[in-house]
Amino acid sequence: MPIFFQNKDIVVPGDCIATGPNYKPGVGTFREGDSIFAAVIGLLEIKNDVINVIPLEGTYIPRPNDIVIGKVIDVAIASWKVDIRAPYVATLPASNVFDRPIDPVREDPRKYLDVGDTILAKIVSFDRTHDPILTIKEKGLGKLKGGRLIIMEPTKVPRLIGRKGSMINMVKGETKCKIVIGQNGRIWISCERPEIEDIIEMIVRRIEREAHTTGLTDRIREFIKQEMGKIRRGE
Repeated sequence: MPIFFQNKDIVVPGDCIATGPNYKPGVGTFREGDSIFAAVIGLLEIKNDVINVIPLEGTYIPRPNDIVIGKVIDVAIASWKVDIRAPYVATLPASNVFDRPIDPVREDPRKYLDVGDTILAKIVSFDRTHDPILTIKEKGLGKLKGGRLIIMEPTKVPRLIGRKGSMINMVKGETKCKIVIGQNGRIWISCERPEIEDIIEMIVRRIEREAHTTGLTDRIREFIKQEMGKIRRGE
């Protein structure tokens, strides 16, 4: 079966990726006749005989078990509405916050989470027949205090993380910052100095631009060393 591109090539809508019956169309592709075409601009990924095109830009679509960073936008009697940068507003029930029932007559939910609060949460369920349901009861989840939020394309999040965490662990080690990544493209950072947070934001923007290139981790490491050196010298 002829295949006209290599893994990780950039393709655009209408590109004929392959012909013949041996491959199946996956995300970002479609079959027409005997051929598979790209439906979006993105990186070609061929895995287990399935051809996918990973969009270079796109909207976050929730998936169960995703870890996301959300912003509380409304408070009800026994739940909170949360913006997770998706076409759907998520719901955080009180039962997924506390280990005990709350009495809405005696307890004001706003004293626990209020409009504008930022949370790290896990998507419990979502099937497009109802809004995503969140939980913050698991270890490491909950309200994020202080710090700075950075927004990036959700499709570039895997590159920020790197293979087996190689990129993000390197960035944490070089900057000594706390960094929390949501799969919805929100990144929470907390550093000793705001200048270092500025460096993290520059790193995120660079990764967005260069996500498709090789040797990126080494270039980012060198960039951090240069910028951290300027801070230490007071430049």
